[in-house]
Amino acid sequence: MIDMNEPQWYVLKTQHGYEAVAEQSLKEMVDINKDLQDKIFNVVVPREEITVEKNGKKKTSIKFKFPNYVFVKMIYTKDVWYMVKNCRGVQDFLTDAKHIPLPMDPAEVKRTQLEDVKVEDLRIAAGDTVNIIAGPFKDWSGEVVEIKAEEQKVKVIIQIYGRPTAMDLDFAQVEKA
Repeated sequence: MIDMNEPQWYVLKTQHGYEAVAEQSLKEMVDINKDLQDKIFNVVVPREEITVEKNGKKKTSIKFKFPNYVFVKMIYTKDVWYMVKNCRGVQDFLTDAKHIPLPMDPAEVKRTQLEDVKVEDLRIAAGDTVNIIAGPFKDWSGEVVEIKAEEQKVKVIIQIYGRPTAMDLDFAQVEKA
């Protein structure tokens, strides 16, 4: 059973190309409305930096990881639902068959990297075996050789074609085996 008094992550659908507009509108609404500051805790539009080489020149651009979606950590009430849904750029919440907004599963929150993962939460140390849960090497296992807490990365050795290969992974990409 979901505790509606605890903040949960919800997914909002946005109009095409309005992710940043919806994010800004939601943040402004929270800043202006003091009652919402204890109901809406975070608004995130995950972005990634992409570098493309074209005509011998490198060009860096920002790309949305999840086009047409905004993630909101909030306490769900009918009033908050109404205000968020009527924000500029927001089309609707992702809902169930009864049109009730569904909070994200904690595993989904971890996989989408909406919240920072701390070393203490991972409970891993150098020499431990971890499972890779995201990225191109999903479902592989490896041994932790170094933890870079300030960068939120862990160096893992995996076996590729019988050879040990080191790779840096985000905390959110691994879990203790």
